[in-house]
Amino acid sequence: MNVHFIAIGGAAMHNLAIALHNKGFAVSGSDDTIYDPSKSRLEAKGLLPESFGWFPDKITADLDAIVLGMHAKADNPELLRAQELDLKIYSYPEFLYEQSKHKTRVVIGGSHGKTTITSMILHVMNYFGKDVDYMVGAQLEGFDVMVKLTEENDFIVLEGDEYLSSAIDRRPKFHLYKPNIALLSGIAWDHINVFPTFENYLNQFRIFVDSIIKGGSITYNTEDEHVKTIVEASENTIRKFPYKTPEHDISDGMTYLTTPDGPMPLEIFGKHNLNNLAGAKWICQQMGVDEDEFYEAIASFKGASKRLECLKETKNSAIYKDFAHSPSKVEATTRAVKDQYPDRTLIACLELHTYSSLNAEFLKEYKGALDAADVAVVFYSPHAVEIKKLQAVTKDQISGAFERDDLIIYTNPDDFKSFVYGLKLRDSVLLMMSSGNYGGLDLNELKNITD
Repeated sequence: MNVHFIAIGGAAMHNLAIALHNKGFAVSGSDDTIYDPSKSRLEAKGLLPESFGWFPDKITADLDAIVLGMHAKADNPELLRAQELDLKIYSYPEFLYEQSKHKTRVVIGGSHGKTTITSMILHVMNYFGKDVDYMVGAQLEGFDVMVKLTEENDFIVLEGDEYLSSAIDRRPKFHLYKPNIALLSGIAWDHINVFPTFENYLNQFRIFVDSIIKGGSITYNTEDEHVKTIVEASENTIRKFPYKTPEHDISDGMTYLTTPDGPMPLEIFGKHNLNNLAGAKWICQQMGVDEDEFYEAIASFKGASKRLECLKETKNSAIYKDFAHSPSKVEATTRAVKDQYPDRTLIACLELHTYSSLNAEFLKEYKGALDAADVAVVFYSPHAVEIKKLQAVTKDQISGAFERDDLIIYTNPDDFKSFVYGLKLRDSVLLMMSSGNYGGLDLNELKNITD
């Protein structure tokens, strides 16, 4: 096939482009700007556009398909030309489905945990040399790409994002995959710019459960009441496999999973990660890996990139970073770190960066999210609020939302950097949570903070 990508530089898009190139497709693409690592990875495969920008002349009648990225707007010149030529235009998830409609599709959905669960499954499959196709939202140790597509593999494991598919396809991505095997990890209101009410957001997960192929299965977290209610109310003729957080113990900074053969030490920690592990075990069993094999493989799983990743650990201190930004994930991550290091001072820093987190009405969802921290810090950029064309939020609104009188709030990146770099971490743990970069903070430099 001859495929052109409009907005090829996106994290997901460039990985799909590389996967198709590896499969033998003729791939071209455009974007207005491309940053690393996408830029270097595309260049290594000969797929980096010669010039940045949109070029309608690239869109010709001999193209078999257009893949339209979410970054491209509805008035994109290349998109308009493709529509004029009546070419087949796919959103990213649509094209993934087309490439996998004859496979067994395993789709991992949920407001949080889906990247980690998908990563756990792929780690186990890779451990035993079981080759599967996949799409995952983070770079994994031992995997060259985040998307793999072949003709021969029977299974494809897909991270099921609930965000919109493209500028001209307003359906959530995970509605398009039609899973044979599905998992639902948890539901916590997010993406309020496209799902303005919680009920509207919940309905996207009802549609997801009902989209599972008849005779398929849903593995679901019974500790999440919204998940439990939606799955158990569904009249779709599918098998339903509930799971919950397994028994475990924490001793001397190490988490031990209770197994039939006794306590097993894990590289990961946190109740939410143990819950993710339980869901991954069910999925792996449905993919032909028995329980004993799963435990053997998962013992060496160190986590997905940016998901509770240890940047530095000494005898007296530790520094972690996490992609957490939604209220439920911030609360779970903060609690996990405190439980792992109960005798150390936990300094938790959260950047409010997303559209939802900077919305004055949504802020109240963060009530209690940082309660487990001994020192709680919030950074946000008023400029980011302006760019997102949101109503300005004040320090008083943020302090009131978290309901912590001792909450430390920074709005100036330099002041925040000075605070962080000036920390003495003896008998402490620093936790950095954001989907942004704190106004330009180099997280690698945090390794220089002394005990």
